[in-house]
Amino acid sequence: MHKSGLIELEAIIAVARRGSFRAAAVELGMSPTALSHAVAGLETRLGVRLFNRTTRSVSLSAAGEQFVATVAPALSDINGAMEAVNSHRDTPAGVLRINSSVGAARQILTPIVLEYLKRYPDMRLDLVTEGRMIDIVADSFDAGIRTADTVPKDMIAVPFGPPLRYAVVGSPAYFEAHPKPGKPQDLMQHCCIRARLPSGSLYRWEFEKQGEVLTLDVPGSLTLDEPTLILEAAREGAGLAYLSEWSTAADIAAGRLARILEDWTPALPGLCLYYPSRRLLPAGLRALIDLIHEVGRHR
Repeated sequence: MHKSGLIELEAIIAVARRGSFRAAAVELGMSPTALSHAVAGLETRLGVRLFNRTTRSVSLSAAGEQFVATVAPALSDINGAMEAVNSHRDTPAGVLRINSSVGAARQILTPIVLEYLKRYPDMRLDLVTEGRMIDIVADSFDAGIRTADTVPKDMIAVPFGPPLRYAVVGSPAYFEAHPKPGKPQDLMQHCCIRARLPSGSLYRWEFEKQGEVLTLDVPGSLTLDEPTLILEAAREGAGLAYLSEWSTAADIAAGRLARILEDWTPALPGLCLYYPSRRLLPAGLRALIDLIHEVGRHR
């Protein structure tokens, strides 16, 4: 988060970290033009070029590397001191940056994110969604939200929400033309909507029942990389889909989809908010954790 009087230093550190003026501008909530002017203004006053710029890349100059190595720790200490003062406010203020999977973001948007902003109008919450796991410290996020089994071991985890389950679903039209599978192996004779992971690999459907574990590379003519697209394709009868129980619940209740193999999809670890260990927890993050605990107690 940038502070008055420190914006030029924040801009330098963000560009160095991101390797891009545009990405740094998004991180700081500035326009690319304003950020570029801030960097250029500091370079002019210092009388040295801190970045080597081409049409395709941005990298620190030798002087820039020395400057960032010296300034970054000091700036971190200053931000920490300002956060410590902020913790004495009646309500927190500032920016909270959170990285999350798309599915997790959908689950927390109304009960947690929107409620948080109602309670703390001086806070701004930047929720960035992506499929791949990232280093939240290196990418300047205050916290992440993922399933408990994927949280890095060196992070402090705050579990919330119920266990997760997956559902195999198909439309009524699909089942009019195809018999319902009675066991996971029957899926190999069906048309399935395959899912491509952020890594580029195809997701293998996972099943478990009474100690028997199966992982199937199901057949199908359609491969998608976004859960909402898979859900829409399943509604239209394009094939069977393997999606989170949460995302399919409304369609199952409305009769747009039918669930099969329910006894083969056991509960999995639920969601966690996680953050790096630190002596001083930002006031905005502490307020979010308190809200998560509160919502959990009333469920």
